[in-house]
Amino acid sequence: QVQLVESGGGLVQSGGSLRLSCAPSGRDFTLYAMGWYRQAPGKQRELVASITTGSVTNYANSVKGRFTISRDNAKSRANLQMNSLKPEDTAVYYCAASRAPLLLRPDYWGQGTQVTVSS
Repeated sequence: QVQLVESGGGLVQSGGSLRLSCAPSGRDFTLYAMGWYRQAPGKQRELVASITTGSVTNYANSVKGRFTISRDNAKSRANLQMNSLKPEDTAVYYCAASRAPLLLRPDYWGQGTQVTVSS
């Protein structure tokens, strides 16, 4: 069973930046597509960004140009750099992983980390 350990998150003012990291337990990180979802109160969970095993990235329209997902295979870690944050980015962010080239349907989830953007 793979466990996803998240770090980062917190409270930031509008326009600020935060960085989330996700480190899966176990080996073979290069075989996993990674991604980040978020869920705001009263809303459905939505995909924010994903990265394939070949480092091809995909973003929700709402975060394009502001968020950057990356993977460091040497450190077995996926990162989400969030810049120009807006109050509407406030949500619980979940790391997700799939043992496949693409993150079509996550097999594993992190525990979630709160991101709060104040206006």
